[in-house]
Amino acid sequence: MEIKCGGENEKEISYRCVQCGFSVTTLYIQYSPGNIRLMKCGNCKAVADEYIECELMILVIDLILHKIKAYRHLFYNRFSRETLHNEVLLWKLSMGFLILDAYQMLAVCTVQDERSLPASFASFLGLCGKVLMGVFFGNLMFLGVILFGTRRFLNAKIGDSRCKHILLSILVSSYFKIFVIAMMVWEFPSSVVFIIKMFVLSSNALALLVITDAVMIRCIWICFAAHAMKFLVTQGLGTYQKLVLW
Repeated sequence: MEIKCGGENEKEISYRCVQCGFSVTTLYIQYSPGNIRLMKCGNCKAVADEYIECELMILVIDLILHKIKAYRHLFYNRFSRETLHNEVLLWKLSMGFLILDAYQMLAVCTVQDERSLPASFASFLGLCGKVLMGVFFGNLMFLGVILFGTRRFLNAKIGDSRCKHILLSILVSSYFKIFVIAMMVWEFPSSVVFIIKMFVLSSNALALLVITDAVMIRCIWICFAAHAMKFLVTQGLGTYQKLVLW
């Protein structure tokens, strides 16, 4: 009978117990295809990661409910070291993040009744240029505040691999931005965008907590400062100003 241990072939990867966050070397033992036994954590004595046997939809629901064990499973037990060094994946996630951010900014400008279509193609290009500028510089400041706050207030070392891990966690934990796609089909008040931002902020804070093992209140303040700085930058660049071109 062949026995395989989950995580045994990648010893350099640190798996975590989703209950207490304690490091574990093995998540499960596979006796045969479809026949596995989940390992228990040596610290809390609970099953280290029950999400291994769960459907993907269960994980998605728990992520939406902001369960910390779902975030631990996602960032430590599902993402491998190859994932962290996958430049293509990071670029794809970054592009998706920026596109959703740009549409969110455009949605704020277009949900009001008095808005109309641009008077000319040049006016439309001018609006798109301002939005893209706000997206670029706003998110540049956002990421800078996240990295600075993580190093200064969470006492975390920021290396190349660590930066990629933090970037990946911020991008993935911003999955609530995908709900702005619904605004392409149905009309929503601008308050919906604010609610989405609050969910993104809380999800980012929880992801930062899982990655750094820091205090929750500090993670909340760092993410709040990053989102506030991003808002101020976009406001300063005139992204949310009432344009006469519309």
